[in-house]
Amino acid sequence: MSDIKKNPKKTIPVFITARLGSTRLPGKHLLLIFEKPIIEHMIMRVKHAHLPKLFVLCTTSLPEDDIFEDIARRCNIKIFRGHPTDILQRWLDASDHFKTKSFISAEADDVFCDPEFIDLIYRELEKREFDYITCKGLPFGITPTGINVDALRTICALKEDDDTQGQERYFTKTGLFKVHYIDVDDPELMHPEVRMTLDYQEDFEFFKEIFHQFQEQKKFFSLREILHLLKEHPEIVKINEKMQESYKKRYDSIYGKVKLKTKF
Repeated sequence: MSDIKKNPKKTIPVFITARLGSTRLPGKHLLLIFEKPIIEHMIMRVKHAHLPKLFVLCTTSLPEDDIFEDIARRCNIKIFRGHPTDILQRWLDASDHFKTKSFISAEADDVFCDPEFIDLIYRELEKREFDYITCKGLPFGITPTGINVDALRTICALKEDDDTQGQERYFTKTGLFKVHYIDVDDPELMHPEVRMTLDYQEDFEFFKEIFHQFQEQKKFFSLREILHLLKEHPEIVKINEKMQESYKKRYDSIYGKVKLKTKF
């Protein structure tokens, strides 16, 4: 683990989870858009959030993920390295290292994870009313999640698996935690049918096309601007829309159940 400072201001950090060990799209976070790895575009995007002051790239301890050290340095964020497959344990170890009681998860796959909703979930976490917070109604891959570390510690003690991808199921399917869904009621943003996450080559082509559409504009473009573009150019949505069914089938077959050692 890198020699990094703790969290002196006790801010709620944003954990950006990434690794190179993808089987569907190997090395996906290093795919280039405008000669820059796509994960760097994602990191600089989430840094537009106003409330968090600490951003941490959470990757594995495997040598293949050493490259994320350079990426974190270039993006001027912290890095934490932990368990290769157990994302929940990696998050818990990072939370203990930074001495935080809650954090926001922004998956590196979710390239357009929106800073507006990072701030929204940050405010909800400050109330300390819920264990797991997310949004409903947004495009798939836009919303971050808010997680209470006490709840995370509980599930780490109870889970049987040490491969905890599909980690939301541990909070939403066990009946152990207070889960809060923020309903998005803005018609301009309510497009859950649009896929905005990076798992397949078609997803990369989708992201690449959107970046190219905005290349003449300001560096940051909002979710509203993206959705307006897609309304004007529905052919872009078609690039990866069929991949959602493949994703869901795979997710349900691998991560459809949660195994716990015991229950309260």
